[in-house]
Formats: sequence, C-alpha cells, structure tokens
Amino acid sequence: MRKNRNFQRKKVNRDHDRVDYLKRIQEAAAFLEGRIQGLGAAAPKSPDVGIILGSGLSGAVPTLQNQVVISYSDIPGFPKPTVSGHAGKLVLGEMGSLGVAIMQGRFHYYEGHTMDAITLPVRVLKALGAKKLVLSAAVGSLREEIKPGDLVFMNDHMNFMGANPLRGYHTKEFGEMFPDLAGAYTPALRRKALELCKKLKITAHEGVYTAVGGPSYETPAEIRAFAQLGGTVVGMSVVPESITARQIGMEVLAFGWISNMAAGLSKENLEHSDVLALGQKMAGVIRSFLESLLEGLQEG
Repeated sequence: MRKNRNFQRKKVNRDHDRVDYLKRIQEAAAFLEGRIQGLGAAAPKSPDVGIILGSGLSGAVPTLQNQVVISYSDIPGFPKPTVSGHAGKLVLGEMGSLGVAIMQGRFHYYEGHTMDAITLPVRVLKALGAKKLVLSAAVGSLREEIKPGDLVFMNDHMNFMGANPLRGYHTKEFGEMFPDLAGAYTPALRRKALELCKKLKITAHEGVYTAVGGPSYETPAEIRAFAQLGGTVVGMSVVPESITARQIGMEVLAFGWISNMAAGLSKENLEHSDVLALGQKMAGVIRSFLESLLEGLQEG
C-alpha cells in the first residue's frame, strides 16, 4: 500500500509539473501577444522566424521595421541570464513580409537552469507563430583547418550534456514523445545559408556540434575523443533548443562562430573574455549574414 501511495504521489506531481509548464508557455505567449497588439498600427506582425543570438552577439541584431524591445525580466516565466555577453532582451520586428523575433541571449544548463527553462522560449516562439528557428553560438573548433572567425553550420549533433529537454514533460501539446532527430537541422536552410556565405565572402563549413554541460572548458583528452567520434565543434548550448524545436515541428538552422581552438589545439589559455571580444568583432559579419538570410527567406 505504501508503494502504491508513493507512486500515486509521484504521478500527481508529474501531472502538476506538466500542467504548470504548459501554463508558463501560454502565459508568456499571451503577454507578448498583448504587448504587440497594444502597439496598434505600429505593432510588428507575429513572428515567422525566431533567432537566438549567442555569446557576444548583442550587436548582431538585423535592422528591423516596427521594432519593439522587451526585457526578459518583463516576460512571465522567463529566467534572467547570468552570463556576460547575453543582454536578456527580446527584439520583435519585421523585415519585409517576415515577422521576426530575436533573443539577445539565451539560458544555459551550466547556469543551473532546468532544461524546461532553457527551452521555454523556443516553445513560446512557436506559440506566437514562428515556424523557423535560427540558433547561433560561440563554439570551439575541433579541427585545425577550421579557424577562429569561421562559421560552421550544423548538420548533426552529439549530446554529451547528460540531459534531454524532453524528459518528464510530455503531453500532446508538446508534440511527439519520441521525435526522430535525423534531419533535425533542416538541409534546405543550411544550403541557403552556405550559398549566402559564399556570396558574402564569409568562410563557412558544415559540421557536427558536440554539446557538453560546462561551465568548465573541456580537457585535451576530451577534445581528442570528441574529434575521433566525428565532432567538428564543441559548445555548451544549441542542442536542447534544437531537440525541442524538432519535437514541435520547427525548421532549424544552427550555426556556430569559432571563438577559439579547443583545448590541446592551441597553446593559449581559454577565457570567456576573449570569446566576448571576438564576438564584438564578429557581430557585424553575422548581422550582414542574418539580414541576407531574412531577405532570402521572403523569396521562399
């Protein structure tokens, strides 16, 4: 009898967690819809595309019409970023016929956030109408031929974070419980992105994202192992958001900008301040790319 009571209590707690999480998504989406509608004729249209900017890229926001900026602290259920280089602002606006939502900063597992908190913004963007998600992040290169300042567009990933954002939260509103991650990174978007980089003379590659929990950087032994397993870059984000986007049916384009050579490939010590400094230099390049991408997405 005691085991049955414990089971029932756990089931009730899980059900409560699912209902609470769904409520948080709905409340955040309703708040943002209200803010948009409250602007009247100056309001941007609901987003078709969501963009999440990684470390040091606050200056990479494309030029948008009918732009409105909302602090994460004002949005119900949104955590507060604690990492330097993440502004903690949501920018809504338009580029031509597209509604665009840009997150200046994300939440990370290593900050102590739960996976549902990390991926809540993705579900909110989907609830607002976004069908495409563009993810960017600072990453370390596992390949000597891929240098700082290059871009790498993801065609796959390996998840070594020790957690999955879909664990424990399943109801029909969240999508399939067992989504197939083959093709999680939309090939057509990646092809378009690589073509744009060629036109813009941006050095770009394709590759596999290796996701780790952080916040410490990896050891040289880990880097050698990741490279042998097929990894191209290593980072501490992207994968939770990609998995969630796949579950809820969003198309995904993910890219990393190389902020450093991974441990063992360079004699220099790795420091976050160096990542931010290079991010400031890269912001203009990435802004140009994103503007070209958004223009291209209007053409189909």
